[in-house]
Amino acid sequence: MSAHFEPITGRYLRIDLLGKPHRVYVEEAGQGIPLLCLHTASSDTRQFRGLMNDARVLEHFRVIAFDLPWHGKSSPPAGWQNADYQLTSRDYVAMILTMMDALALDRPVVMGCSIGGRMALHLALDHPERFRAIIGLQAGAHVDPYYDLSWLHRPDVHGGEVSAGIVSGLMGPRSPEAERWETLWHYMQGGPGVFKGDLYFYTVDGDIRGRLADIDTTRCPLYLLSGEYDYSCTPEDTLDAARRINGAQATIMKGLGHFPMSEDPQRFMTYLLPILDRIHGASGVA
Repeated sequence: MSAHFEPITGRYLRIDLLGKPHRVYVEEAGQGIPLLCLHTASSDTRQFRGLMNDARVLEHFRVIAFDLPWHGKSSPPAGWQNADYQLTSRDYVAMILTMMDALALDRPVVMGCSIGGRMALHLALDHPERFRAIIGLQAGAHVDPYYDLSWLHRPDVHGGEVSAGIVSGLMGPRSPEAERWETLWHYMQGGPGVFKGDLYFYTVDGDIRGRLADIDTTRCPLYLLSGEYDYSCTPEDTLDAARRINGAQATIMKGLGHFPMSEDPQRFMTYLLPILDRIHGASGVA
């Protein structure tokens, strides 16, 4: 293989989030309609590497992803050692909207996976006017913990390896080996306590079961895509959410699991591209 640069640009954004100064890592590629991507719990923007290297996407979409504070290349704020990290729906929404304003994103498409998929439902409910379309990957209204969260942050175990072990079974069995292991490597690199803190939003604070029927898809189209091999956000969870949201469009992706965009980018594209084509066509952008 000859040496070449990928079309991805990465930079640090100095910004105040939740009343504190942060240095947030942002990646982007392409041009056109902004497509803001939200990574999964304890991972980072590298999950969207397949999307950011796909010429079919980059022709009409400016793909943008950022590492949440405490994740990837975005460090925690100063003084982080004096408090436990815990992600809440209020803080998560506030950070996304603040980042959108700082990046001057005018009604982007937002696509989130797992905790990002849950957040997609929150954004569809509370801020539909800010987006031209919302795509939820592995987006269910709630999940009960199916493992002991205390193992995710202990001094006598390797938290990153435990996190990777927990999520390893969530991927489709036919996902390419290299992509599977790169997805797990991202989890092995997560900071201490970060996965546990993200799961507070996923299992407790972000529960949106009682509010799904209030989502108005006439104000912003909502697409739900879920892999058939996910036992965290099961296909049944996604289909149940779609039944409760009038106008939501749901598809179960064959052969894929909880991390479709990173575990098998090529298979994922067969499901995503038709949706992006529909969004592009509806936007009237050349």
